[in-house]
Amino acid sequence: MNLVVLKENLKKGLDVVERITGRNISLPILNNVFLNSEKNFLKLSATDLELGIHYWVLTKIEKEGSVVIPGRVLSNFISYLQDQKINIKSKGLDLIIEGEKNKTQIKGFDAGEYPIIPQIKSEEFIEVSSQKLIEGLSQVVEIISTAQIRPEITGALLIFDKDSIKIAGTDSFRLAEKKITTNTKIKEAKTFIIPKKTIKELIGVLSDKKQKIKIFFSPNQIMFESNLEEIDHPEVQIISRLIDGDYPNYQEIIPKNYSTQLVINKDELIRQIKTASLFVDKNNEIKISVNPENKEIEIRVQNPDIGENISNLQAKIKGEKIEISFNWRFLLDGLMSIKSDQVFIGLNGEEGPALMKSTKEEDYLYVVMPVKIS
Repeated sequence: MNLVVLKENLKKGLDVVERITGRNISLPILNNVFLNSEKNFLKLSATDLELGIHYWVLTKIEKEGSVVIPGRVLSNFISYLQDQKINIKSKGLDLIIEGEKNKTQIKGFDAGEYPIIPQIKSEEFIEVSSQKLIEGLSQVVEIISTAQIRPEITGALLIFDKDSIKIAGTDSFRLAEKKITTNTKIKEAKTFIIPKKTIKELIGVLSDKKQKIKIFFSPNQIMFESNLEEIDHPEVQIISRLIDGDYPNYQEIIPKNYSTQLVINKDELIRQIKTASLFVDKNNEIKISVNPENKEIEIRVQNPDIGENISNLQAKIKGEKIEISFNWRFLLDGLMSIKSDQVFIGLNGEEGPALMKSTKEEDYLYVVMPVKIS
């Protein structure tokens, strides 16, 4: 291997692939980044066996080759270099980096020992705006369960249907669903469960992209691909395993009718919930009383060790008078994900699921279960 690359471009690529390297005691080879020069590109790759990332950097190639180098060592070293252009060579298993005033040799490993990242060969793909995709994933990811006792809900459910994608996540206590439109139509509906870790990496890697993302899939894997701006060639590919299992039929718990409905200013409700949270006990419970007669809701919390807080807010209310309790964090998570000034809240008695959504758009909904009034 012998090539010249811009430091800025190399560092950007290393920051992406190095995200999934770490201290793997059982398989230390996974702590490294695979560097492979091909045609006019330096291809950086990393995997943890469940998730793989490829990143292509435009370079001037003088001789092709491959090396496997500790990811964090290489990334940290490159960040300290002052040279704009870097000459990279391989010498046996090692990597030699040369600048104007610096020559460094980093010990590497046998490239033949590095795991092969599986490729998805399907020609069918869905194309979607990166901004729409990342916004949708961000509105769902935080409520996905981390409890391994039910692995099927430790990921997000993606439903591809015609020209749209539904993204759903739950932890059994609350549920979020986001619908986004795509730029291409799929031949037949498909459903996948994607790990929460993959979603976090997608958000971290693709958040600054303002282009189309291609989504390829196979029975066991899914791949997200963004292209270089300069030429029609991939810049980033994120390949993930899928979670095997049957996702709960979450549509059954989304309420269609409500005994009490209210429309309220979202920011004011958020402010009062945050205020009430200062007084909650270990159960994180706040009580909400809804009074249709005076068009007012009361948020009340009492803690014998701290004190009491009561706040009142005006709202548009229809239906029955009700007193209901919620985990304040669960309420706040839903409200923070709604993109409008006014929020609709539908209630179904003291123990029925509550639904929150924007008063302007129907593409996002959030369902939360009350806690039993103590």
